[in-house]
Amino acid sequence: MKIVVLAGGTSTEREISIVSGTGVCKALRSKGHRAVLMDVFCGDDRPGTADVFEQEEYDADEEAAYIRSFDDKIEEMKGKRGFIGPNVIALCRQADAVFLALHGQNGEDGKVQAALELMGVPFTGCGHLGSGMAMDKAVSKELFKQNGVPTPEGIVVRAGEEILPADRNGVGLPCVVKPNCGGSSVGVSIARTQEEYERALQEGFGYEPVLVVEQYIRGREFSVGVVDGEAYPVIEIAPIEGFYDYHNKYAAGSAIETCPADLPQEVSDRMQYCALVAWKALRLESYARFDMLMDEEGNIYCLEANTLPGMTPTSLLPQEAAAIGISYADLCEKIINVSLKGRKE
Repeated sequence: MKIVVLAGGTSTEREISIVSGTGVCKALRSKGHRAVLMDVFCGDDRPGTADVFEQEEYDADEEAAYIRSFDDKIEEMKGKRGFIGPNVIALCRQADAVFLALHGQNGEDGKVQAALELMGVPFTGCGHLGSGMAMDKAVSKELFKQNGVPTPEGIVVRAGEEILPADRNGVGLPCVVKPNCGGSSVGVSIARTQEEYERALQEGFGYEPVLVVEQYIRGREFSVGVVDGEAYPVIEIAPIEGFYDYHNKYAAGSAIETCPADLPQEVSDRMQYCALVAWKALRLESYARFDMLMDEEGNIYCLEANTLPGMTPTSLLPQEAAAIGISYADLCEKIINVSLKGRKE
């Protein structure tokens, strides 16, 4: 198949998206597909772009380097034109499928998905509705509660509105403060005092005007992938220091990841069931990954859904797939197949 792997973009997770996209592109080419890598925002106006599927020699690393050459220009470019770059739509229309290796805002939030749906271009992952609801942590939390998915208590605060002190906001201390639509734990803080709470709010509002403040759950961190309605083995993430923030997610050796997680079968089953209920509550399709916590009393909490989770060869979902005998390249191809099946039904 001819496949465009869309990566990059303008979110705070741009670099991780490029790494994911490069890995996916290489994996799909190893399976015989004519996969090409493209930055959804910067596009590609070099001569020969229209014929890229016909190139016998293709270097994904070289394309990734070309995409990164725009990194220092992103902010300047954002003020001058729209989100979808030159030749992106034309190339996507030539393809049999588009593999979305985007992360964060303007990529994982349903906007690109809606554009591709309107153009009739098949793509991987959830549709625009599920993507948008999952990206919005406040909406996710409401839907979790309505459908019996355990989740930490929390409130929404907005820049410019009155914000009560932590001891009067219904959540208390310690608490977690995070951007409502952010990803990869960017801008997330744990506050244990009122002073820390105020600093956390200030930092969070530096990323977006809407934040979620939720109760801090002390315990173990887990993730559960769901592919085509099937829950994959639970993986445990144990940061060497602190919590699973941006640094611990992506810095080598910062966390110990165990899959399958060392849990009683009954607990693993509960987590997988929780992920499946959350999957249905958010109207998700194709694949997603759910972040979870288990406190010291064994209570399980679902934090959020990632509708375009990291897809580097060592990311969490590929590790879960490997635990049941699915290689990284096979997982990438499976995501294509289940997504196309879902779009045709």
